[in-house]
Amino acid sequence: MDDVLLLDLAASLARRAAAAIEAVRRAGFVVDRKSDESPVTEADHVAEALIVEGLRAATPGIPVVAEEEVAGGLVTAACPAFWLVDPLDGTRDFAKGRSEYAVCIGLVREGRAVLGALALPATGEIFGGLLGAGAWKEDAASRRPIQARRPPPEGLTVLASRHYADDPRMGPFLAGRPVAERRSASSALKFCRVAEGVADLYPRFGPTMEWDSAAGQALVEAAGGAVTLLDGAPLRYGKPGWRNPDFICRGA
Repeated sequence: MDDVLLLDLAASLARRAAAAIEAVRRAGFVVDRKSDESPVTEADHVAEALIVEGLRAATPGIPVVAEEEVAGGLVTAACPAFWLVDPLDGTRDFAKGRSEYAVCIGLVREGRAVLGALALPATGEIFGGLLGAGAWKEDAASRRPIQARRPPPEGLTVLASRHYADDPRMGPFLAGRPVAERRSASSALKFCRVAEGVADLYPRFGPTMEWDSAAGQALVEAAGGAVTLLDGAPLRYGKPGWRNPDFICRGA
């Protein structure tokens, strides 16, 4: 299966998972707690089972690292190629009735996120990106190419994590930069907005896991943007414990 077909597979599974998440939301659900006290719901488990089953059936030679399986104690060693799955990124907001949550499916090769599919269930948007082949957005109207933008003359639109918006590192980082607007948002939705050129900068200070960022990084970089560490080095995958350091997502 070539990379275009792999992206189509990931996008199809993200779309199906988004529909399953919305079905759970409409039916009502209970919020449980994992061992680290982070929230988890039936929607997380239903979406992950759907995605993992689909990936393993279609690509049996590519291991899958999925958030809830890891939380349940399934240990998968990093290898030259593997899928990273966050079935419901932004569970806290989902549980609170907000609309900023996402489905994230990314493929990693040799430590680099090479393709990503993301779904925003509340809005019906699907995004896909493949390094070297570009990025696209699909909604009720159409599927169309997207591209990260150069910052406009009036200044940067900066996105901050809703739950880490007051991080004391944000002010010094933005000092001296021309900021036109600063917004708080949750989940991998922020990668999508940078990729489609409606925001310019997403500095991430605070803990994230590799499944939180792989699909979004591939999308942004396929759209002409970049995701790097604070020193400009690339954000890589297959790290011990699947934990990310702080990173910066920027447009063109």
